[in-house]
Amino acid sequence: MDDKLLIASRVAQELRPGTLVNLGIGLPTLVAGLVPRDAHIFFQSENGIIGMQSVPEHGLEDDDLTDAGGRPISALPGAATFDSAMSFGLVRGGHLDVTVLGGLQVDRNGRLANWMVPGKMVPGMGGAMDLVTGARRVIVAMTHTAKGEHKIVDECTLPLTSMRCVDLVVTELAVLRPTSDGMVLQELAPGVTVAQVQAATGTRLIVPDVVPTMASA
Repeated sequence: MDDKLLIASRVAQELRPGTLVNLGIGLPTLVAGLVPRDAHIFFQSENGIIGMQSVPEHGLEDDDLTDAGGRPISALPGAATFDSAMSFGLVRGGHLDVTVLGGLQVDRNGRLANWMVPGKMVPGMGGAMDLVTGARRVIVAMTHTAKGEHKIVDECTLPLTSMRCVDLVVTELAVLRPTSDGMVLQELAPGVTVAQVQAATGTRLIVPDVVPTMASA
């Protein structure tokens, strides 16, 4: 399975019926296509929709129906659209059950940096700061490293998105749970060893006696 699909598939298993879930730009948007249509999970995008579905079939795209990154989406029957004020009222008011975001760095205790790319002009942090602060549960879906550089680190060197710590990190190598004592190795991806995960991680992991294999579907 493709690394990004493996990550998105594992994240999808964290979502429960009846929950309101925000999907960030990029990899997290894949999650919407990996839950059953009858799962009663409601996907929100901060540009103003609840009832977002996965990417439409080729030729059925609508320029007026996109996610927060401008990528075409489709909408389930009964979907609701609204303005940014209402959308961010939901986010800041604590009404989101889960947000799934990408990451540039996560430190040993779960603090996230995900909005400033070194050496590149970026338009801003978008809704990331609001989402990490306002959602009841925060899941980071990201690759474990970038161009050989650690993304899970002892301390973030990029600007923090929020002082609030995330709840779970899912990569193509492992599922990790940040704690006040450090990063716990919760699951291993199929075929991956503890030694491989530790070598790809820039902080010392807390490794239980038994680490189960990640379920990919």
